[in-house]
Amino acid sequence: MSSEHNWEKLHAETKVVAAGRPPKKPDGALNPPISLNSTLHEGGPIGYGRYGNESWSALEEAISSLEGGQTLIYGSGMAAISCVLSLLPHGAVITASHHGYQGTTTMLKQMQESGRLTVRFVDLADTDAVLAQIPGTQMLYLESPINPGIEIVDLPKLISAAKAAGCGVAVDNTLASPMVQNPLAMGADVVIHSVTKYLSGHSDLLLGSTSTNDPALNVRLEQARRYGGAIAGPFEAWLALRGLRTFSLRMKKSQENAMDLAQRLVKDPAISRVRYPGLATDPYHERAKSFMKGFGAVISFEVKATVEQIDLMCNSSKLITNATSLGGVESLWERRRRWKTESETIPENLIRFSVGIENADDLWADIQSAMAAAKIS
Repeated sequence: MSSEHNWEKLHAETKVVAAGRPPKKPDGALNPPISLNSTLHEGGPIGYGRYGNESWSALEEAISSLEGGQTLIYGSGMAAISCVLSLLPHGAVITASHHGYQGTTTMLKQMQESGRLTVRFVDLADTDAVLAQIPGTQMLYLESPINPGIEIVDLPKLISAAKAAGCGVAVDNTLASPMVQNPLAMGADVVIHSVTKYLSGHSDLLLGSTSTNDPALNVRLEQARRYGGAIAGPFEAWLALRGLRTFSLRMKKSQENAMDLAQRLVKDPAISRVRYPGLATDPYHERAKSFMKGFGAVISFEVKATVEQIDLMCNSSKLITNATSLGGVESLWERRRRWKTESETIPENLIRFSVGIENADDLWADIQSAMAAAKIS
């Protein structure tokens, strides 16, 4: 792939368009090919289709330019998380969120029950509580905003404290995205993404990634991917890179819509609480402003209604889809506690709302119509 740019001098809006392109030459392709090969001639740097792929490399280069570290892609976000956790020795102590992305929390609970890891579950938004857990911890596993409560973690302070104590730091940057924050620049060891979400942005593939500026750690992660088989498909990689080209525009519009709708929701008498750090009244607003370049595009809000009414509301919308994901061009919402694996610290009446790029007035009309259909007022 092309290496003619000094990526550090370019803005993220430019990187998503320029990165991962083939070298320029007469009649050369503008886009990388889809490399459908499991077997390769001997003598090259790859060796076999499970070890590398031209389509992977293009996407990895593009994400690397955004996160500021060497990137590897995986078959899913959970595959990336699994590879990171696999590097910890048996019985290692990890401190992680008491509620967060439920795939991560479920995996950590299973690893704790089997004796594979010792997990200290803590409220990551409570900085003092996290600092108290760092001694004796081998990995601090962070995510911010925390999914689905949308709390903001003091990443600069916690990362600095963990590194000073010799503790490894992993950060799930999926909800914020590199448009909003760059944990590697704050000192984190590895950043994880569900590429399925904002980076690809079209709800049509499953991929994950890790980024690190520690070459030795990158080698260990590559070996975990290689021998754990957590590899990506070349078509999915090509499609994700295609989606990444509009990432900056998508994220900008989604964040604008999220701010608009959060301001409307907070005034609705049927809503008891709106969780969005862009609101000046949000308890994490000042913390978010101190190190984030935006506030993200996920709102969580709590409705003054029964579970049955809220489920009916989510199923009554015409534009907003009742589905479990986030980060696509389309708006999605769901009542998170409908999932048995969701943390009990998340209220039964909480809706997680991934705001898309539609017209904000149309989305607001859809919300009002859905509430009326469920007799919520």
